[in-house]
Amino acid sequence: MNKIAVIILCSALFFVGLSVGRYFLPSTPSSENENYIQLASSEKSEEQEPAIWTCSMHPQIQQPEPGNCPICGMALIPLEKDNSDDDSPRAMSMSRSSRALADIQTTPVTRDFPEMQVRLVGKLAYDETRVKSLTARFPARIDELYVNFTGVKVKTGEHLAKVYSPELLTAQRELLTAYKRDPNSSITRAARGKLRLWGLLPYQVDSIIKKGKARDHFVLRAPIGGLVVSKNVQEGDYVQTGSPFFRIVDLTELWLNLDAYESDITWLRYGQEVAFSVESFPGEEFHGRIAFIEPEVDRKTRTVSIRVNVPNQDGRLKPGMFARGDVAVKMAEDGQVFAPEFAGKWISPMHPEIIKDGPGKCDVCGMPLVPAEELGYVENVDVAMPLVIPDSAVLRTGKRAVVYVAKQDAKRPTYEGREVVLGPRAGNFFIVKSGLSEGERIVSNGAFKIDSALQIQAKPSMMNPQGGGAASVHDHGGTRTTAEADNAHQEGAAMVEISGDLGAQLLSPYLALQAALAADDLTAAKAGLKAMMEIAGHAGKLPEMLHSMLAAESLDDVRRPHFETLSNALIAAVKANPTSFTSELLIMHCPMAFGDRGADWLQMSEPLQNPYFGAVMLTCGDVKERLIPNQNGHDEHDH
Repeated sequence: MNKIAVIILCSALFFVGLSVGRYFLPSTPSSENENYIQLASSEKSEEQEPAIWTCSMHPQIQQPEPGNCPICGMALIPLEKDNSDDDSPRAMSMSRSSRALADIQTTPVTRDFPEMQVRLVGKLAYDETRVKSLTARFPARIDELYVNFTGVKVKTGEHLAKVYSPELLTAQRELLTAYKRDPNSSITRAARGKLRLWGLLPYQVDSIIKKGKARDHFVLRAPIGGLVVSKNVQEGDYVQTGSPFFRIVDLTELWLNLDAYESDITWLRYGQEVAFSVESFPGEEFHGRIAFIEPEVDRKTRTVSIRVNVPNQDGRLKPGMFARGDVAVKMAEDGQVFAPEFAGKWISPMHPEIIKDGPGKCDVCGMPLVPAEELGYVENVDVAMPLVIPDSAVLRTGKRAVVYVAKQDAKRPTYEGREVVLGPRAGNFFIVKSGLSEGERIVSNGAFKIDSALQIQAKPSMMNPQGGGAASVHDHGGTRTTAEADNAHQEGAAMVEISGDLGAQLLSPYLALQAALAADDLTAAKAGLKAMMEIAGHAGKLPEMLHSMLAAESLDDVRRPHFETLSNALIAAVKANPTSFTSELLIMHCPMAFGDRGADWLQMSEPLQNPYFGAVMLTCGDVKERLIPNQNGHDEHDH
């Protein structure tokens, strides 16, 4: 076969195949295929990554791909147009991929009794209602002492001393003479009463009458059982009426005197159970009930005294022991406290351990019982359960508090800013008075990023209501103008001096405070501040500043401006006394704190954990200086 024949045969086969293909295959795609192609295109458009990535703190940073901000190190967020149909000027819409990259998390608004842990410190002391003083009720001579030293344990009725008294001898003879004439006469009753008033027990008076003879000596006996804590006489002493002999204390019940800060008073109620520990028994927990709350704040310490009744039948607890108390409180609406054990109960107003199901009288003092609701506890549980939201969801700007609410009917993830009225803070939650409804979902993580994204788009945000790209200086949890940031700097400029020895003691709780602020943990931050207060005392500029920080209701108020002042003072203290610390310390610096003015703090080790911004810009900053301990007293620096 020649070449021409081969070419003709191939051409014929090609045209035959083309005809067959046109016959069996449709000329246009089916509707099913067309819908699939459109859906794929829509999903691709929906999930397509934005062309520009920017920093929520530095909108001037714009990059064509994701990464970290070159200024602060924060993860960049997508800058995209709002394609939603929502007309609200404070609504932010984003794709699902953008939401995932920004780590936006939502939490439903629920009703619950949020729990708060109130931590207190104090000391154990005598129960003043169980202290008895034995004094001379007639002139006498101490002929013999049976209790020769303090610390002796005695039982009720046990002998303490033998005394001689001419006046007591005369009084006994008067009783015997009157009894012989008429045992039931008024004179006999008066003679009996005189001896009883002089401290003789009933059986001692009956013994005198039975024997019919006055005694030369009289034995003083213990009016109560307990510990002899004071002895003021010696054998051979002559005492006059009113002279003290002994002081006896019953230690089966003790008082625990605790100090509560002003910010904690709203959580404390009469009758609440207090769990506490002492250093003598590590790991063991003791319990008591609040019996008294001082009605006045101490003007020097700015604290309120709390008294707790503590049972001590086994005598293990000793007066003077240092104790750390903890009160677990569940808060309801309108500042009431929810305590299930007091629901519908009646309590003694003098003895909180006396709790009954109905009205009656106290078994100890006989006073009428009062309903628990009169003492500040919840009466109607169903009505009193408040709305609560996580504290991480709240952006606070001075007197305003705002949250971002997820719109349920939006086609794309959409979040709208809303101003709310908050009640007390309880642990990691806020009570909401108004502005939200049960079941709504709010942004619990990433609200600050949403607000920043609105500002980048020149839209009114909750933190910057004017919108239009108004210049602002960001700080953790809020937005401040440059002038406000300068004012905060002036407030924090007040100098606080810390000595080298005091700085060494404060270093450990300070590092705990720094870690708590970096972790956005207000409860742990206040625990660190209370530990510092125990060391610093309650008088002077440093304690005043610590009191102000403890009274703060938010992390922002703890950070600005006091933490910087505290850090600067402590840095100066450890630099001046290089033997006050035993391991390397790092001076960290954040260039963006306080409107890009910058601020320092101390850390024990890397990685850097920013206490001024917390999770918003946890890694913003760098190591400014390394302090190396020198046991010879000469400071060494490594810049």
